[in-house]
Amino acid sequence: MSRTHINGSGLVRALGGLTAADVPASKQSFADRLGQWLGFADALTLYSALNAGTPGDAAPPAMPVSQDAAALRQAMARVRDALAESITNDGVFRPGPARIELPTLDPRAPLEKAADFAPYHRYYLAHQRDMAVRIGPLRATVRAALQGRAASLGRLAALDAVMDQALAARERDLLATVPVLLGRRFEQRYDAHCATLAETQTADDAARWMQPGGWLAEFCRELQSVLLAELDLRLQPIAGLIAALDDEMTRKQ
Repeated sequence: MSRTHINGSGLVRALGGLTAADVPASKQSFADRLGQWLGFADALTLYSALNAGTPGDAAPPAMPVSQDAAALRQAMARVRDALAESITNDGVFRPGPARIELPTLDPRAPLEKAADFAPYHRYYLAHQRDMAVRIGPLRATVRAALQGRAASLGRLAALDAVMDQALAARERDLLATVPVLLGRRFEQRYDAHCATLAETQTADDAARWMQPGGWLAEFCRELQSVLLAELDLRLQPIAGLIAALDDEMTRKQ
């Protein structure tokens, strides 16, 4: 199972739209890049997963696998809906109780302190932890559903487990750069806001920042869009496993 594909994903397009920077295509082959990410022990484990046989190749499925695939798709949809709801139900744009509340400004704070990205960085990291906690068990459940089916599905599940473990640290490091890029976007929007005030000789008022069209309101909308794009990125491997299950059983019908 291929690991989460970073280049060309919705997340990269979302970040590219914020930074106005294109992500250059790598000139290295997939094998070369993978070799740089895997240690020797990881490579051996990967080799074993690719070449291992799966007992019971010809054994029929214990229950209709199309039903299994449908149940897995529903489980993935429930996880995605719950996480997306946690992102969009922020307690600010959508008032009311929120699992993770979007930071709000302290009207008594000095303007320099109010324009601080740190609370939004913590907010993003909280959502990343939430995604990891909910998506990890789902991925393990989907892998387990593939085991004991066709030999190819068993090997795919084993390969996905190896890739999940071997590349977890690398993926974590890559996704940790997302809030850093958002921090730069935060600064760009605030600087543009200050420049507009200087040109129009208008006094600043932090109470207007989160009003429609305000620089901070626009940034928070962008932040949520990036979170939703990262959510879809993290679910890609699971969707791929379920699609493989569907394809295999359709081919055998």
